[in-house]
Amino acid sequence: MPSARLKIAHDAPNIEHVPPRSGARPMRARPSSAPTSAGVAAAARRTEPDAVALEPIGDHRIIIHLSPATRSLCIETGDEFLRQAGDIDVIPSGAFGGFVAETPYQSLQIRLAPSMLDHAAARSRQPASARLAHHHMLRNDRIVLLGQALESDVRAGSPSGPLFAENVGMALAVELLNLANDPPGDPIRLSDAQLQRVLAYIDANLDQPLTIDILSREAGVSNSHLRTWFKAAMDVTIHRYILRRRVEHARRLLLQGNRKLSDIAAEAGFAHQSHLAKWMRHELGYSPSELRRSRN
Repeated sequence: MPSARLKIAHDAPNIEHVPPRSGARPMRARPSSAPTSAGVAAAARRTEPDAVALEPIGDHRIIIHLSPATRSLCIETGDEFLRQAGDIDVIPSGAFGGFVAETPYQSLQIRLAPSMLDHAAARSRQPASARLAHHHMLRNDRIVLLGQALESDVRAGSPSGPLFAENVGMALAVELLNLANDPPGDPIRLSDAQLQRVLAYIDANLDQPLTIDILSREAGVSNSHLRTWFKAAMDVTIHRYILRRRVEHARRLLLQGNRKLSDIAAEAGFAHQSHLAKWMRHELGYSPSELRRSRN
């Protein structure tokens, strides 16, 4: 079995600065633990907002986000993301990764030697030639649990010994191998967590302007991806979904009392009561006044 060469850190120690955006604060990282023995290193860091570049290295990197919510901007694509605890980025060996963090954050980085994937492929009789690709905003509970187990052991001084690190490394290699061997035609989609964040935000802000830019930031994906992946997940466009939720909210309000139609329209996010009446008739087949008459 190859040497584990498994390294773990809170925020990579080999992060290099790139010129920050205007107004960005300088990065400050405070390590809280020193490298340990057995080829495994751990360092806890809290990173302040700044532009950073993850320079290419020989190992694969698995970055697990630990902070509740961090807005960031991908340097390569310009896409905006809202990362939540448990979101995972995978940066293949030799690849560059870069982002601008808008808020302080903490993350857990695991470095895994490519030879570990080769060994895992040989053991499972899978092709070792599959190329690991970038993955952003991945959700994988097993990777998170394995990372947490390794971190706990390193923080405790690695009492489980190098064999434990190697076993965790092999388990992580299997997970990455599954990613590398995914059929290339498989559609990419919103994770369950991303979809629930968007749906919850819509319901909580029906009376506010809801733009694709706002919802894309909430999901942590680009505008075009949100449009495509939301339609795939919900079988309806995001615009039509919002209209339906607003109509349903207005219907509930109409059944609760005798408030003015203009007030109900505003609370449900419609421009005016005629706008509400148009879409209620379109979606439900009756107008607000007809609904009210039916109650009596």
